[in-house]
Amino acid sequence: MSDLAIQVENLSKAYQLGDFGTGALTRDIHRWWMLMRGHEDPYLKIGEANDRAVKGTSDIVWSLKDINFEIKEGDAVGIIGRNGAGKSTLLKILSRVTAPTTGNIKVKGRIASLLEVGTGFHPELTGGENIYLNGAIMGMSKREIKRKFDEIVDFAGVDRYIDTPVKRYSSGMYVRLAFAVAAYLDSEILVVDEVLAVGDAEFQKKCLGKMNDVSKGQGRTVLFVSHNMAAVKALCDKGIVLKNGLSAFSGTAAAAIKFYQDISNFSSTVFEHVGPLSEAPGNDAIRILNFKITPEVDSVLSVSSGINFELQFYSSKENINLDVTFELKTHDEIPVFHNGTIVTQNKESQKGIYKVKGTLPRYLINAGTYKFKIIFGENQRYLLYVADDFIQFEIVNEVEGGGNSDILPGVLRLKIPFEIEFKDTVQL
Repeated sequence: MSDLAIQVENLSKAYQLGDFGTGALTRDIHRWWMLMRGHEDPYLKIGEANDRAVKGTSDIVWSLKDINFEIKEGDAVGIIGRNGAGKSTLLKILSRVTAPTTGNIKVKGRIASLLEVGTGFHPELTGGENIYLNGAIMGMSKREIKRKFDEIVDFAGVDRYIDTPVKRYSSGMYVRLAFAVAAYLDSEILVVDEVLAVGDAEFQKKCLGKMNDVSKGQGRTVLFVSHNMAAVKALCDKGIVLKNGLSAFSGTAAAAIKFYQDISNFSSTVFEHVGPLSEAPGNDAIRILNFKITPEVDSVLSVSSGINFELQFYSSKENINLDVTFELKTHDEIPVFHNGTIVTQNKESQKGIYKVKGTLPRYLINAGTYKFKIIFGENQRYLLYVADDFIQFEIVNEVEGGGNSDILPGVLRLKIPFEIEFKDTVQL
C-alpha cells in the first residue's frame, strides 16, 4: 500500500428489509446451496439503490454500492451526504463493526473509532475501566494506556465521575469521554461520526482543535462524517460525497462541499435554462435564462464568504423603464431584504437579453437556508412577472459558533467593531 492508509475496492453493503429469507423455501435452499459453493448470493442482483424517497419493489437494499477510494497517511477526509446516504455504514465497515457484502478493504495501522454515542463502552463499567477496555481492544498494553490516562480524563472533563459507571453519565459526558479515548489512544487512523452533534459549542470547538492537531500536528489519518460544512471545510483537505449509497464525488474538501450544495434539493446555487426560449420560466414579457449564486471569496458559501448573485433574463418589452427587485427570505419566510434596481431609464428598453449582478457583503447574513424571490416590473408601477422562491441556497456556519445545529440567533451575522474602555474606581 506504500503511503496509503486505507484502500477501498468495489465495496458494497446490502441489507434485507422485513423478514429474513427470500419468501419461498425453494429460493432459500437455492441461496444456501450457492453460498455453500462459494458463489455470490443470487438474490442480491435484484437489490435496489438506497433512495428512501422512492417506494421500491425489492426487499434488498444496497446501503453502499461499488465504492472505491484511496486515502493516504496523514490525510483528513470529510465524508458528507444527506441522511441515509451510507456515511455511517461506511465508517462501521472501516471500523470492522459490520462486514461488507462484497468488496475489499486494506487498512494500514490501528483504527480508533467514535461512531454512535456509547459504541464500545460497557454501561456497567466506570469511566476509567472503559478507558482501559477500549485501549485493550485496540491492542495497547496497560502501560501505554496508563501513560495517556490523565490526558484523556482532563480533556473529557469528567475527573469527578471517572469512578462512576458510565450508565449514569449524561449524553454529553458520554461523548466527551468517548471522543477523548478515541483521540488520545495511540492509533494511526481516527474515525469520527458526527461528534459535533452532541455537546456544547465549547466542546465542539475543542474537538475540532484536537482533530486538527491529530491530523496536521501528528500526521495521523482522520475520517470525519459531519453535516456541518464549515467544520469539514476547516478540518479536512479532501472530501467524499455519498448519494443514495453511491460515490457521487471525490476531490478537495472545498470542491466536495460545493458539489454537495449543488446536488442538494435545498441548496441549488445555479439555475440555467436549456432549451427553447419559449420554455424558459416566465411569460410573454419576461423569460429567466440564468440565475447563479457564488461566494465572493473562497469556494463555499459561508458567513465570511460574501455572496455574488447574477441574473440573466430576456425581455420582449420595448420603450419602457424596466426594473427588477430581489427579495431574500429565510426558509421560514422571514424577509431579509427587498431591494432592486432600474434596468433601463428614459423608456429605452429593447427586446433582448439583460444581465443584472449584485453582491452581499461578507459577515452580513447568518448561516442557514435562504431563497430568492425575483420581481420584474414596468415603470416601477406594473408587474411583469414574479418568480416566487425561485432558487434556494445554504450559507454554512463558521466553526467558532459550533455546528449548523447551533447557529447563533438572528438573520444578520454582523462583524461589529466594538470599543472597550475601563476606568479603575480607585482613581475616582
